Amino acid sequence: MLFARPRRPLLLVPALALPALLAGCGSTAAADDDTVHVLASFYPLQMVAQQVGGDRVSVESLTPPGAEPHDVELSPAQVSHLDTADLVVYLSGFQAAVDDAVAQTAPAHVLDAADVTPLMSDEGHEHEHEEGDDHEHGGLDPHFWLDPSRMPAVADAVAEQLTELDPDGADEYAANAAALSERFTALDAAYRAGLAECSIRTFVTSHTAFGYLADRYDLHEVGISGIDPEAEPSPARLAEVSDVVEQEGVTTIFFETLVSPKVAETLAADLGVDTAVLDPIEGLVDEDADYFSVAEDNLEALRVALSCS
Repeated sequence: MLFARPRRPLLLVPALALPALLAGCGSTAAADDDTVHVLASFYPLQMVAQQVGGDRVSVESLTPPGAEPHDVELSPAQVSHLDTADLVVYLSGFQAAVDDAVAQTAPAHVLDAADVTPLMSDEGHEHEHEEGDDHEHGGLDPHFWLDPSRMPAVADAVAEQLTELDPDGADEYAANAAALSERFTALDAAYRAGLAECSIRTFVTSHTAFGYLADRYDLHEVGISGIDPEAEPSPARLAEVSDVVEQEGVTTIFFETLVSPKVAETLAADLGVDTAVLDPIEGLVDEDADYFSVAEDNLEALRVALSCS
């Protein structure tokens, strides 16, 4: 695992519910034709596979819509799907159940996003993943997709894998990956411009999911909790965060869409500051939203909280 976390009751997806959940993700079942069947472990990787693959692929997500992906558990039916998928795209160390399922089924074609982009520790140092790495690296931050400049490499890697499976689609996959990469590049430019001139450069979050974003755009993230979104902060940690809020002139404490906002809201009320949503884009709760619209909402929320011009 990329980071140590206590095991809690996991979300078990009943086998009978699998078809409905996959339909709810907007994915399609493997067809009896030349469609390439891709399994992605959670939303950002699902989105990349869908955008790069286009009509030549069917993509299913192992994480149900609206579920917190860190602790999702897989049903036997989902595990068996890994054996029949043409390609599995996942992030090792992020979802223990997915790691176990990949090891158990040993799919023929697997893309591990940790092989594509170096992951960063919660102190901001990058860790290069090496062949055979067992991923027992406590403190690594898995949320690389919140830095859009890292995403084109993932799109290119997906295109390469799909081309191996479906050589006739090589040109389409390359074109789709290039178009998607342009969108990531434009988003990165919007963040750089939008966060360049801000009177406050420290933001407070319910947990430290935004290290990549902070590192990319020269901001300082302070998490009430660490990498684990459900860890209870100690009284000492709450006092430390309170001091930061007062000393740095922080006006907003951010909470997430898929995790209880109670601690963030209580602390904000005690300190007399506002709360707002900063979404780690791990899963969607609005079927009309996508990676880019949520990222744009995040940028606007940061600009308001940080008093950016």
